[in-house]
Amino acid sequence: MSSHSNLFSFSPISCILSRSRLSFKSFWSLGAKDHKRPNSPFGCCPISKPGTDQDGFQHGLPVIKWREVVDDHTDKEGDHDLKERVDSIKRMLSSMNDGEISISAYDTAWVALVQDVNGSGLPQFPSALRWIANNQLPDGSWGDGEIFLAYDRILNTLACVIALKSWNILPEMYGKGISFLNENMSKLESDNDEHMPIGFEVAFPSLLEIARSLNIEIPYDSPVFEDIYAKRNVKLERIPKDILHKLPTTLLYSLEGMPDLDWEKILKLKCQDGSFLFSPSSTAFAVMQTKDPNCLNYLKRVVQRFNGGVPGVYPVDLFEHIWVVDRLQRLGISRYFQPEIKACINYVSRYWTHKGICWARNSKVYDIDDTAMGFRLLRLHGHEVSADVFQHFEKGGEFCCFGRQSTQAVTGMFNLYRASQVLFPGEKILEDAKQFSSNFLRERQAANQLFDKWIIMKDLSGEVGYALQVPWYASLPRVETRFYLEQYGGKDDVWIGKTLYRWYEDCNLGEFGLSKRALLLGYFLAAASIYEPERSRERLAWVKTTALVETIASYVDKEQMRRAFLNEFAKNINPRDYIIRR
Repeated sequence: MSSHSNLFSFSPISCILSRSRLSFKSFWSLGAKDHKRPNSPFGCCPISKPGTDQDGFQHGLPVIKWREVVDDHTDKEGDHDLKERVDSIKRMLSSMNDGEISISAYDTAWVALVQDVNGSGLPQFPSALRWIANNQLPDGSWGDGEIFLAYDRILNTLACVIALKSWNILPEMYGKGISFLNENMSKLESDNDEHMPIGFEVAFPSLLEIARSLNIEIPYDSPVFEDIYAKRNVKLERIPKDILHKLPTTLLYSLEGMPDLDWEKILKLKCQDGSFLFSPSSTAFAVMQTKDPNCLNYLKRVVQRFNGGVPGVYPVDLFEHIWVVDRLQRLGISRYFQPEIKACINYVSRYWTHKGICWARNSKVYDIDDTAMGFRLLRLHGHEVSADVFQHFEKGGEFCCFGRQSTQAVTGMFNLYRASQVLFPGEKILEDAKQFSSNFLRERQAANQLFDKWIIMKDLSGEVGYALQVPWYASLPRVETRFYLEQYGGKDDVWIGKTLYRWYEDCNLGEFGLSKRALLLGYFLAAASIYEPERSRERLAWVKTTALVETIASYVDKEQMRRAFLNEFAKNINPRDYIIRR
């Protein structure tokens, strides 16, 4: 998923996600991952309080009553606080609709520029102007107040300044915005290209031309503008006008930056909801040019939904359903939300196509990021999906997020790499995808360039590094969760040791050749592989069985002794004692 401005955050349910710079405050308040609260019930606790030997064993052997194992452990120990938190997240999951992201000043400014389609000469959406008036930052700019990126701030601020000048209102705010632009325009020269919002090279020149026509005083002779115009020309050459007018492409997302369009043809390419690739700014420009009623209705719905301000893209339903499942799994708490996860996966499956998906349903433009994530989750949840879907993103041995895209994004290649490991024998396209994405990520890693234009997050390099070092088939879920929490600042980590060492000492296993290190390794493997709290007896049984086998192997070290032991064991064993009871 992309946006003109890459600084946006998500609704409370999307706070589980992390594809962009997310506001995790809502989710932290639910206790999912708060390293400041060591007693948080969602902490990464691989082992629950074990049962006693008397409870878990019969005839000296473990007894597992499978029907008593439940997915929801919230009532087992009377943890009312945990149950409330789980129920709260369940309510959010069940209320997911079209998704929410934070308001984009850039898109809101374009909506504010739309004149009344009935010809009154007044704004069609005065609430958009009110949002601009209420959201100027102290330095005179518009945009994300917590993180300063020159591309983002200048794009948003120039758009809002144009909106104020066009309607000739709020001169003081307009003046502060102009001052900010003149003081900071030169920072575009030093800002990292990876922080350039998607479509910036098309949208920004269009704003400059509008500003010039309105006699807005900004440094039009800035050297950086030449480079931006050159990038626009390269992008427009990659998708010729005849293609743009016939087939849905990513340029539909940035129509406000496109000159000389044939609107009769372009209108045939709009989405079912009346938008152009779910972009409010692009759709607002279409309304300004055509007064198309379907486009206008889309804007009315979005403006009403977000009380004046509009997001950079809407809806984002597939994106939200996919990423929330991925984050719940990686945080290690998915077992509490199995019905909700199943519903999310079924929702994605409903809109899956042989060409893939994008961030919203019923799109005719597809991206590799959402497609790769959706493909991986659908396969892992038992849905039949063909790997041929990735052929639509491959050309000449290279994979791109969108067709005719000039650059690759780290996150897109990262998710392609993750998806490529869920392959069956003979799926060459996935083998090629794995090779390409792995090489791409390793090159970026070696150059210390593991940052992305779609994401501002704490430790993307840590996520990528772990994935490259530990293949999916070799990654233990609880170990991956531990690293994932660390990458996000969560430091809750519980390791049970008292029961382990007490049993080791009581049985005098050290005298029979079993080291504490070997026992620790066995317990680690048990905790990493059988991590659900309600399965503590299985973990203990695994460790004890492993320990006894190693002890016997160490003590009975000669071939003749081993054969004698096995014969004696076979004579005295009663198979009925070893049947797992159901």
